[in-house]
Amino acid sequence: MRLAVGLSGGADSVALLRSLAEQNVELGLVLSVAHLHHGLRGAEADGDMEFARQLALELGLPFHSERVDVRTAAQANREKAKPSESVEEAARRLRYGWFRQLMASGEVDAVATAHTQDDQAETVCGKFLRGAWTEGLSGIHPVVQFPEGKILRPLLQAARAQVEEYLRALGQNWREDSSNLDLVYTRNRIRRELLPLLENWNPQLREHLAQMAELARDEESWWQAQLAWLAPQLILPGTPVRGGGRSGGDGVAIDVTKLAEQPPALQRRLLRHAAGQLGAALDFVATEDLRRLALSGRAGQKRELAGSLHAERTHRELRLRLQLSGVATEEDALEEFAAPIPGEIEGFGFRLRIASLFSDRARGTAILRNWRAGDRVQLRYSSGPKRVKEVLERLQVSGSDRTQWPVLEVGGRIVWMQGVDVEPVSGISVTVAS
Repeated sequence: MRLAVGLSGGADSVALLRSLAEQNVELGLVLSVAHLHHGLRGAEADGDMEFARQLALELGLPFHSERVDVRTAAQANREKAKPSESVEEAARRLRYGWFRQLMASGEVDAVATAHTQDDQAETVCGKFLRGAWTEGLSGIHPVVQFPEGKILRPLLQAARAQVEEYLRALGQNWREDSSNLDLVYTRNRIRRELLPLLENWNPQLREHLAQMAELARDEESWWQAQLAWLAPQLILPGTPVRGGGRSGGDGVAIDVTKLAEQPPALQRRLLRHAAGQLGAALDFVATEDLRRLALSGRAGQKRELAGSLHAERTHRELRLRLQLSGVATEEDALEEFAAPIPGEIEGFGFRLRIASLFSDRARGTAILRNWRAGDRVQLRYSSGPKRVKEVLERLQVSGSDRTQWPVLEVGGRIVWMQGVDVEPVSGISVTVAS
């Protein structure tokens, strides 16, 4: 394996490089060194790059280097796509972007980074403080697979104290990053204030947090396998089409009856997975709001969630779609189809055959359309015309189905309506064609 070691110059990365350099023949590695200058800390960062270059030279290893401007990149990203991106996040994005470029170039097969057990503990603690799900608590993964190659973290089981002890035994120096002392960064506050305080309660806290990450990783792996099997059965694309099947719309839906049969843990997973298919991420509060809407909400209730995610409860489903402001959706469209009598008319997933019982004279035009406010229909065996709105309420029709519920009008009178038995109109016969 052609393996590049990400060398910042700090104790962790120096220890990783020295350790792998001692074992490269035994492990079958072709080593090189990769150093990214982030454009931060001025002359100190220049010194880090020179230190990394000299160490690679001493070990006889090829040296890859690149310079980026993290602050400019973070500012540009905040203006365009990620208003909350910090300098730390931008640095990480650029660093891994460069690693992927190295792998894509064919110069290296994989990149090793020197994250330790302490880094894992700090990451899990930070994720917990931000309210992460299980995948967040899984922390730093030992292996990350990109299309271009793998990122490997061989030191995740090693404590930082062990790393420094190893380097001192070798007589190997390292660089100290002054920004690690700046408590404006959340990670530094966790490292220097919160974890030492919590270790007064449990000296093994860092080890336990690292173990929690491993448990969470395995739990997440199991859940992903379950979702890959269950989600296609419970999460349906588009919306139902009258007459059977589903439309190819841009939303997804979950059968609320089937969802209610699942345990809460799976309900949450399915809802988050469904939202994820639309590119939306749900926090705990939003997920619980959707669960309540699905399990105990009324037909017609809606929710507008972060990320332009729109949720709508029907009698049978919880429907999710991305609501694009100012763009008309299929549900908003008013459709209308006309045909002479006698004849056939097709629309809304139906083909209706309209016949004149008096074939010697024309009977006008039939119009198949959405129902409208004020429409009335005479049901068979009913004492008088009923408002279509009331009929739909009795049928428990809501949401987008209700918007597009079709009726057939002849001469200003509704002679057919989906789902009900309409009182026949003298001289007119309406049948649904197979």
